[in-house]
Parts: sequence; structure tokens; C-alpha cells
Amino acid sequence: MQPTQIVDLFAGPGGLDVAAEKLGIRTVGVEWDSAACATRRAAGLKTIEGDVRLYGPADFPDADVLAGGPPCQTFTVAGTGVGRKALDVVLRFVERLVAREDREEIEKDLSKLDDERTGLVLQPLIWALDAIDKLDRPYRAIVLEQVPAVLPVWKAYAKALSAEGYQVDCGILHTEAFGVPQTRRRAVLIARHGKEPVALPTATHRIYRKGVARDSGDASLLPWRTMGDVIGRSTAFEVISNYGTGGDPKARGRRGSNEPSATVTGKISRNRVVDPDGTELKRFSFSEAGRLQTFPTNYPWSGKDIGQQIGNAVPPRLALHILSAALGRGVPSDELLQSLTTWDSQPISDPNAEDAQSS
Repeated sequence: MQPTQIVDLFAGPGGLDVAAEKLGIRTVGVEWDSAACATRRAAGLKTIEGDVRLYGPADFPDADVLAGGPPCQTFTVAGTGVGRKALDVVLRFVERLVAREDREEIEKDLSKLDDERTGLVLQPLIWALDAIDKLDRPYRAIVLEQVPAVLPVWKAYAKALSAEGYQVDCGILHTEAFGVPQTRRRAVLIARHGKEPVALPTATHRIYRKGVARDSGDASLLPWRTMGDVIGRSTAFEVISNYGTGGDPKARGRRGSNEPSATVTGKISRNRVVDPDGTELKRFSFSEAGRLQTFPTNYPWSGKDIGQQIGNAVPPRLALHILSAALGRGVPSDELLQSLTTWDSQPISDPNAEDAQSS
């Protein structure tokens, strides 16, 4: 399957778009964060800076694949019950959308939510249904990803999309199982319109387990990749996390350069880097932090809050596997995966020249 164009909602600095462009698929991203848009433009990625709620499928007539990673913060509030309550609210809205209740009433109720980010997770479904109801042109494929807490929403999406003629699969993927030098878990949904079955990508690398040797485990899978594999420092190093382990702020998590990184967050610049003797070393540069997410070494990070941009992004290598599975392309080749290490930027300097109608 060769799509014409992917429209990427909540596109961030371009993790999924980098993967798609490497697959030879044109992309357009909708993103309201000006800092992420600065990076996208520096990278030459087609970008609409704005609120996804103000656009719809009709604004992107060439796009036949829908992708997105909506904000997740309201689903991950620990220990207060707020996250569970937010999920329950969203699941009820999914039912109303699928039942084709009056859209104005739904949008009015969404505007009453305490945190507008809760309702944003519904936008990909709204777009998918509008493509069917208003344009009679279902997206050929849909790709969604977020933190594991959003999986119940993806399962509700799966049920809804199945009723609209999609084959769907969703679940939790470990990034290191796809060659990302970082332990990170993501809730992923892929869907394809029609009767051809679809399945999440199959792991190519082993899952990281603390204290378990890299060369142990399933011999049919490659060993997980390490920080040292992608960050070419001259000596071994250890990363001391900015976060406490098990809720204890004094018990900082530690990973050596011979292990995958812990989950890269927006606070990665606060992580200390030391040599085996404990001597302080330079903290990760933006390029190094980006490489832990499998962005190209020369990716042109721009604008403000670059650490946050990097932490929020989809790892391009994982995206390459997910897109390949969604489009029925099989496992990405070694040559294709290797191509992610470099980026040929063709900067877009004039935002007003970026017309969603052109391609």
C-alpha cells in the first residue's frame, strides 16, 4: 500500500513524519506548539501551526492516512483517581460519537470539561468519522500512539473503527524491542480499511530486563541496543536520572552506557552523566538526547523547550515499524533503518507559504 499523504495530528517535532518521509510518503503535520513547529520547519516538514479542532479531513484532500498522538497528561495523574475519571468521561464520548449523536451537543459538552486536553484524545476519531460521513472517503489507514494509560481509549476506538469497515489491532509495544536504545512503553493502534488483516509489528529485539545479560533470551531476536551504540563518547558513562525510583526522590535511577536509556522525558537535560569513577561529565546535548529517541544525528532542533520536544516525540525507529505494519509493508530493511541516522533538511522559512491544500 502506497499512501498519497499522511496527515499527522498533534505532530510534535516530527518523529512519525521523519519515519514516513524515509518510507517515501509525503506528510503534513498539524501542531499548535510554536517551538515544535520551529523544529519541523527547520527540518523541512510541511506544517500547519494551529489547533486540530479548527481543521478536518476536507482541509487535507490529498491525505489518505491519519496519524496522531493526542495529549495524555489527564490520563496519567497518579494516585488521585483523576486519570481514571478522565478515561470514563472519554469512553462515554466515544459511544456518543459512534452513535452519531448531535455533534453540536457533543462539542458543547466537551467545552465544559475541566481540562480541555481530556477531549483532545477524541480528535482522531472525530476526523476518522468525518472522513466517512462528510466525504464518503474513509482513511485507508490510521495510526495512533500514546502512553500505556490510553490503551482503554484505543480499545474503544478499535470497536468503533471495526464497525466502520476497518481491520484493527492495538496493544502495548516496548520501544527497545524495535531497536530503540531506550526503555519506553507505548499504547499503539493501527487500522486498515477493508478486509485485509492487520497486526501490530513483531519485535525484532529482546526486551530489556535489569540484571539480565544482553545476549540471553530468545536467540531469534537481536540484543537490545545500548546508549553507547548511538552516543559515541570516548569512555563509558553512567546516567543518573532526575527522577526518584519507586517514589523515593533520593533513589535516583541509574543506567550505564552498556544499557538502554531509561524513558527519555522532557527533563532529560537534568539527568547527570558521570564516568565510572563518578566524575561529572557533560550532560547530553540535544543531538545526543535526540539519538536516544532515534532521531537523525543532524536533526535541526530549534525553538524553545527542546528537551521537552525530544521527550514528547515518537521515536522515529518505532514509527517506522508501526507505519510499515499499518501499510502492509513488512519489517523495515536494515538499509531503511540505517537511513534514520541522517537527515537532509530543506528548511521552510515562510509559514504563510504552507498551504494545507497544496502538496
